[in-house]
Amino acid sequence: MFRFQKTLWVVGSACLLLACSGDGQAEGPPCPNCDQVAAIAQDAMATYDLRALILRVTVDDQPVFTEALGESLPGVPATADMKVRNGFVAYSYLTTILLELVDDPRMNVHLSDPLSKYLPDLPRADQITLLMLANSTSGYADYVYRPKVEEALKTDPDRQWSTDELIQIGTSATPMFAPGTNWAYAHTNYAILGEVLEKAAGKPLSDLMAQYIFKPMGLRHTQGSDTPDIPPPVLHTFSTERNGTYEDSTLWNPSWTAPAGALQTSDAADLATSIAAIGSGRLLSSASRDAQVLPHLIGFGHKVGDGSCPACRQNTEAFSFGLAVILQGPWITGNKFFAGSGAAVGYLPQGKVAIAVITTYRPDAFDPNGNVKQDAGQAILSSVAAAMAPDHPLPAPR
Repeated sequence: MFRFQKTLWVVGSACLLLACSGDGQAEGPPCPNCDQVAAIAQDAMATYDLRALILRVTVDDQPVFTEALGESLPGVPATADMKVRNGFVAYSYLTTILLELVDDPRMNVHLSDPLSKYLPDLPRADQITLLMLANSTSGYADYVYRPKVEEALKTDPDRQWSTDELIQIGTSATPMFAPGTNWAYAHTNYAILGEVLEKAAGKPLSDLMAQYIFKPMGLRHTQGSDTPDIPPPVLHTFSTERNGTYEDSTLWNPSWTAPAGALQTSDAADLATSIAAIGSGRLLSSASRDAQVLPHLIGFGHKVGDGSCPACRQNTEAFSFGLAVILQGPWITGNKFFAGSGAAVGYLPQGKVAIAVITTYRPDAFDPNGNVKQDAGQAILSSVAAAMAPDHPLPAPR
């Protein structure tokens, strides 16, 4: 979702002076700021009641800092190669595939295409464009917050959802606003976009991910699966969101989080690699890169006073939406939280700095409603960004 034991401390002393890995071995060019990064990681464990923290920093695609702190399971230390679900990050892959199709004249795909060109039976399909799906201005309701989904997530976390079922739930609900007149994030847009990509390219979405994302980005540890399984090594996650009991949530079914073919697991290395690839636009034409990561929506959108659209908001310089990327000042970011597992990524084009933060939480991190009291991933991302690029700060978390 887009929102989202005694700890064993493991740190490599070489991190204080050089680019390093979690075992203290130098692994890249010197990093004079990495002593600050190591201190941020250590402090974060206690500050945010973290069970585990995996942190990766690269500069110009070269790793300068990789660290894993805490534990996965009792007595099992977290390691930097452990895998988690990538959630919202996969949405940025969907929009990247869309733009790669736009860049290929043989495909005859355009951001201005009406949805009716591909899925004519959906409500308002003739009024909604592919761009509106990609930048979340379609007005479709978010299926995640419909009672049928909300209640099922609490009572049956193992339920398998189909993409068509989720789309039907989202599109049959009262729209949040008329197409193109406001902004509100909705998972429904990306469930639909996944099916559009399959129609446009004539291939399953999983094949498109392999062809357009995994191979050209060089993602060696990212893979899709429409089952709850996670390939080893696994970073176990825990949550209290279901019934207030702190429980292992690692294998809760993720089928509601993304369209079939975009349910993926990844590690910190691939998360950093992919946000750098997206931020630099190396897979796209300059026009498509600008469409994806420039803040075209600043000033667009507004809150709705009658409560009919709690997700509606204005895009600002500190927080605006690209095509499934979050634009925070000069940084291109993404953030996911699901079943006690958080992941935040950020890329600064000016310095070619990429950061990936993976977090899991101890019991005291959750409030009585099962929500984390503070999004540690976003806060750590901001702190590391300030250490690595003090002249280009990432705006404070909302």
